[in-house]
Amino acid sequence: MIAVVQRVSEARVVVDGRTVGEIGPGLLVLAAVEKDDAPADIEWTANKLVVLRIFRNGDKHLDLDVKQTGGSVLLVSNFTVAGETRRGRRPSLDGAASPDKGRELFDLLVAAVKGLGVPVATGEFGADMKVSLTNDGPITFLVRSREQVAAVTPSSS
Repeated sequence: MIAVVQRVSEARVVVDGRTVGEIGPGLLVLAAVEKDDAPADIEWTANKLVVLRIFRNGDKHLDLDVKQTGGSVLLVSNFTVAGETRRGRRPSLDGAASPDKGRELFDLLVAAVKGLGVPVATGEFGADMKVSLTNDGPITFLVRSREQVAAVTPSSS
């Protein structure tokens, strides 16, 4: 899974003129399920999002996590985050999961973050979404599960 994580003072998702997800202070996460992702990637990503210390604590710029601040998470499924742009002029989306797998694992991510005690709002899977935000900082990070899951999974040799 690849996630673009932004610390926000507010964020919202609108579909067909109606707000489907909205938060105040917290994290806006644009998340892409990759075709090789498994539940371990989702679990790792959910835990990382909740414990990522990117909020201010007095003079310390990156000291608190979203749970410690009482913030929320707005999770938006965005398969284009998995786009590969190294070659050519048109991004390749071959690395993104199929829509069925993407929906299944994205729903697991939503449930996992909620299960960790953080309020969660979402966009609408597969819809033409208008996402607006006020980035606080600006603070933006890229979180990738692939290397981390591989690093902690015992090899079979």
